[in-house]
Amino acid sequence: MNKHTKVAVLIAPLLAVFGYIASDYFIESDADKTKLITLNPEASCEVLAGECVLISGDFKINVFDKAGSTVINSTFPLDNVVLFLVNEDNISTAYPLTQIESHYYWQAQTPLRELANTSTSYKLRLIASIKGGNYISEFETLL
Repeated sequence: MNKHTKVAVLIAPLLAVFGYIASDYFIESDADKTKLITLNPEASCEVLAGECVLISGDFKINVFDKAGSTVINSTFPLDNVVLFLVNEDNISTAYPLTQIESHYYWQAQTPLRELANTSTSYKLRLIASIKGGNYISEFETLL
C-alpha cells in the first residue's frame, strides 16, 4: 500500500463524520424556516354542534362552541391561535384565543351564538402557529 492510499484510508472516516455533522446543521436550519400549511375541513363544519374538524396529514384541529366560547382542541401543542369571523362584506374581526389547560386547548369569547339568530352560515378563518409553521384555514360553518 502506497502512502496516498494510507492517507486516504485515514482521512475518509473523518470526512464522513464531518459530512454527517454538516448535513445535520443544514437540516436544522431548514426546519427553523417559516412554513405555511393549509388545513382542510374533514366534512361540513358545524361549530355550534361541535362537528368541525380541520385536518392536514396527522394534524387535526377541532373547533366547537361551548356556552358562547369558541374552543379549539388540537392533536399537537400550539404556540398561538387566532380565529377570524368574516362578515358578508369580507371584513374580518380577529379573536386571539387564550390557552386553557395546556397548549392543546385554546378558547375565546366570540359572538357565534348571536350570529346564529341572524344567518344560517358564517365564514371563519383560523391561523394556528407551531414552531415556525403556520396552519391556515378558511371555512364556512353552518349555524
